[in-house]
Amino acid sequence: MSADKLIPTLEKLKRSFGTTDTKFLHSLTSLSKSKISDAQLLDRFHEALLFLRAYPPSARVLKLVEQILRDFPNRISQLRESDDDLSPLDDPEVSGIAGTSVTSNFSYVLVRWLVAKYPNQVSIDWDWIENEEQFGTTMSRFLPLLEEDAMVEAHVPYREWLTAAKGRKRELSWLIERFESLPVGDRGKAELYDSLKLHVTWRFGFRSSRTGMKLLPRKIFFHDKPLIRRRDISLTSELDSPQIPVERLSRAKGEKILDLARETSAVRYRELHGFTYGDPARVLKADLGRGTEAFVMGVTAEHRLPLRAYHAALIFKNGVPVAYFEGLSIFERMESGFNLYYTFRDGETAWLYARTLRLMRQLLGVTVFSIDPYQIGHENEEGIASGAFWFYRKLGFRPVRRELMKLTDVEERRIAKDRRHRSSPRTLRKLATGHMLYELAGRTKSGEWDRFAVRNLGLAIQSRMGRHFDGSASQMRKDSIAFVRSALNLTKRPESKALNDLALVFAMIPDLKNWDTSDRNLAAQIIAAKISSDEAIYLQKMQKHASLRAALIRLGSDRTN
Repeated sequence: MSADKLIPTLEKLKRSFGTTDTKFLHSLTSLSKSKISDAQLLDRFHEALLFLRAYPPSARVLKLVEQILRDFPNRISQLRESDDDLSPLDDPEVSGIAGTSVTSNFSYVLVRWLVAKYPNQVSIDWDWIENEEQFGTTMSRFLPLLEEDAMVEAHVPYREWLTAAKGRKRELSWLIERFESLPVGDRGKAELYDSLKLHVTWRFGFRSSRTGMKLLPRKIFFHDKPLIRRRDISLTSELDSPQIPVERLSRAKGEKILDLARETSAVRYRELHGFTYGDPARVLKADLGRGTEAFVMGVTAEHRLPLRAYHAALIFKNGVPVAYFEGLSIFERMESGFNLYYTFRDGETAWLYARTLRLMRQLLGVTVFSIDPYQIGHENEEGIASGAFWFYRKLGFRPVRRELMKLTDVEERRIAKDRRHRSSPRTLRKLATGHMLYELAGRTKSGEWDRFAVRNLGLAIQSRMGRHFDGSASQMRKDSIAFVRSALNLTKRPESKALNDLALVFAMIPDLKNWDTSDRNLAAQIIAAKISSDEAIYLQKMQKHASLRAALIRLGSDRTN
């Protein structure tokens, strides 16, 4: 049987757990001997193999899957030699196959990390220089007399200038060294680097590729029975389930996990704040069960958000990275972003999501979860095609806008009358225009967070600046700090980043000066905890401050809905 018939058979088999190994082994053995000369077909084979690596039905199948994956660099080489079009393998959903590369305008911090870790694998893609004039202006800082050429000549050979200056160093290594020598902080270096608009190519090795990237799990969880389906999951029960085993990793092990997190994102043309700026000293390992582990990390103090607490997680299934999570928390409310990698969307998605939220509740005390409109399809056609709205709705989330809740009720009545009914793309796009919220019953008053958005707080601060400070941000910040110091009886000491940011918010609270001693003391502790070693402490202290919570919900709530 040819590969174009065997691969669809394998794709069907991977959803049929509980069948005998014979069919898997037959298809895999035949495909291992097949020459696949079409990039799209080879990609489908690769994704089916990765799924079976994460959800193996048996040890024999897993062993054969691993053997076939190790040969993928050779398969890619054969495609390249036959002049086959490899562009389908550049799609962000499937990029990262061993033997390929990625080219992107990665951030300065990530490029610096790549140069430090893989100096021989990264290079500048000179075909992607977008603004030669800006490139010449910026590089004049490092290349004496470049202006003599760049300011008056057309088609300046910048690469020749760089080659002459770098000596025996690689171009990108030399460039990053020059940026690191600048007498400015990381933000200044990043802004200057970004002005170059450089595209960097990473020709990653096997272990950094999606094909080869894997942790060594202590024990493989084999799936010899059907997978857990969405209708089998009760989010309420999951959130109230027993505690998940958690351990804190050493700094060295934390750094290893962050390296994996950056790699698994970069080969997919992605970056995540929590991975790029992750704190290796604050990485936790959680055993979610069924061969699944989540590694939760915070960010270093200098890269934290002004108000919300930030946490990210990279999730592995039998050692294979299958998803990442991003949580932005204020009091008991978390804005949650769950991203399951394309390859694993036929897996136990609902169970995995519910376990991740259980972990966040356990670690951070959050009980209200918010879903951004993009996650359910707003300006995201993939979310529309997958019916993401109904995935969250059937787990217990509800739209916070009244008109969208009414539309949801109409659709649910139609479904109750006709189980074959499916919401049209037009209806799904309407439903995706607002946030969805899940509140754990009995833990918070229903509807309190419906109209809240951190952006509303930010806009209120901008309005105050325009009305009372003539647009001067520096004067407003200075006056806000002085006011908050006085109201909270803070001792004199150099301003921290936390005070600089939080003072702008606290100064918006009308009755701040009237708070009692315990409220003032707890507010001072919250400010100090924002830059403590563990941002979870900041969040836990916020959850104890009822007066601050009420004030910020009021200030951050949109009154138009």
